[in-house]
Amino acid sequence: MSVVTRFAPSPTGYLHIGGARTALFNWLYARHHEGTFLLRIEDTDRLRSTKEAIDAIFDALHWLELDPDEEPVYQTSRMDRHVEVAKQLLAEGLAYHCYCTEAELADMRETAKQQGKPMRYDGRWRDRDPSTAPQDVKPTVRFKAPFEGTTLIKDLIQGEVKVENAQLDDMVLLRADGTPTYMLSAVVDDHDMGVTHVIRGDDHLTNAFRQTHLYRALSWAVPAFAHMSLIHAPDGSKLSKRHGAIGVAAYREMGILPEALRNYLLRLGWSHGDDEIIPTARAIEWFNLDAAGRSSARVDMQKLEYLNGHYLREAEDQRLVGLIAPKIEGALDQKLENRDEAILHRAMPGLKARAKDLNELAEHATFYVCKRPIVPNEKAAKLLDDTTRAQISNVGARLEALDSWTEDALEATIQELVKAEDLKLGKVAQPLRAALTGSTISPGIFEVMAILGKVETLDRLRDVAPWDSL
Repeated sequence: MSVVTRFAPSPTGYLHIGGARTALFNWLYARHHEGTFLLRIEDTDRLRSTKEAIDAIFDALHWLELDPDEEPVYQTSRMDRHVEVAKQLLAEGLAYHCYCTEAELADMRETAKQQGKPMRYDGRWRDRDPSTAPQDVKPTVRFKAPFEGTTLIKDLIQGEVKVENAQLDDMVLLRADGTPTYMLSAVVDDHDMGVTHVIRGDDHLTNAFRQTHLYRALSWAVPAFAHMSLIHAPDGSKLSKRHGAIGVAAYREMGILPEALRNYLLRLGWSHGDDEIIPTARAIEWFNLDAAGRSSARVDMQKLEYLNGHYLREAEDQRLVGLIAPKIEGALDQKLENRDEAILHRAMPGLKARAKDLNELAEHATFYVCKRPIVPNEKAAKLLDDTTRAQISNVGARLEALDSWTEDALEATIQELVKAEDLKLGKVAQPLRAALTGSTISPGIFEVMAILGKVETLDRLRDVAPWDSL
C-alpha cells in the first residue's frame, strides 16, 4: 500500500506553528515511505475563510519547502459529493432528519451544564416518525451512531485508545441549510483522496472515534490515525501571542531560516536519541511515528536561536546575500549595486559566524555598503576625538603607501605603527572601527579593511581625519 498523507488547514488566519508542525510530520512521513503528501483547504466556514488566509498558508508552506505533490483540494468545491454521501446514508437508514429547534438544543446544553456533563444530543428524533415533524423547522441530518459497545483506535502515537459508544451522540452531517459539516466532509474527502494516514493534533482524537463510525457505516477502509501532542508555552500553558511568535510568518520576519524552523518543529514532540541538529535529508531517512512523544511539547526560543545560528553558518554565502539584500535596502533606502553585493559576498564568512538570525546578519552587514560619509552611532562618536583623529590620520597615511592590501599586510603595518608609538592595539583599532563602520562592534578590523578595499577604506578614513600623502 502506497502511503498518502494530507495537511488540511482551515483558512481562517495565519499558519500557526502547530499547523506547520502537522504539515511537516505529514510531509516527512510521506517522504520517508516514498508516498504522497497532499494539501486540502477546509474552507467550508465561508464567513471566516478568506483568500488572504489561503494565500498566507500557501506562502508559509512554500517558504518551509513543504509543497504538496498535487494541486490543493478545496473542500467547498466538493460539497455536492458530501451531500450525496449524506443522502446515501439517509437512504440506507444510517442517518435521519432531526427537527430540533434552537430552543430545544439550548435546553439540552443548559441541562448538561447544570449536570456538569458535556453537551450531547439526546437522540429524540432518531426513531421518531417524520410525519410528526413541525412544518416550520428545517431539519438537520444526523448520523445514527452505535450506542452500545466500545470503539478502539490503535493510534500510531497514542497507542490503543478506546471510548464507550454511549459517550458519543448522533453527530450532524448536514446543517439545516443543507451544507455539510466538517465531520462528514473530512471523512468523504480523505476517502476520495486515498488518504491512508491521518496525522494531526490530539485535539482531534475524539473526532477520530466519530469518524471511524462513519467510515464503517459507509463500508470504507478506516485510515491509520496518529494524534500528535500539542505545542504549549514554556510554562505549560496554552500557546498564545503573549508568549511571542506563534505564526510561521512571524518567524520568517524574525530572520529564521526555513531549514532551522523545520529542524526546530521536528524536535517539538519527536526525537532521535540525543540528536538536536537534524538536516532535512536525515530527517526523511529517520522519521517514523514511533519516536513521536505523547506529552505536550514546549516552545524554546533559545534552542531555535541556536539551531538558526548553526544553519546560518552552514548556508551558502550567495544565498544569504540574496536574503539580506532586501533588508539592507529597506534600512538604507537605497538599491544595492553589483559592487555592493560583491562586497557582501566577500564579507559573509565573517558575518554569518557572528549572527543568530537574518535580521542581525543584515544589521551587521549594512556598514559595508553604506554611502559615505559614515555616520557613527553614539558610542562610536565618543571614540573620535582630536587625539584619535590624529592617530587615524597617521594610520591613513601609512596605509596609503601599501602595495599589498591583504589582512596580513594591513595588520603588519598597524602593528608596526603601534610599536613605534608605544600604543596598545585596541587604542588604535577601536577608533579605526568607529571611523570605518560607524560602530564599536564589527568583524576584525583588518578583515573589514581588506573587504572594503583600499579605495573605500582610505576614503572613509579621510572623511574623519584627512592627511597629506607621504
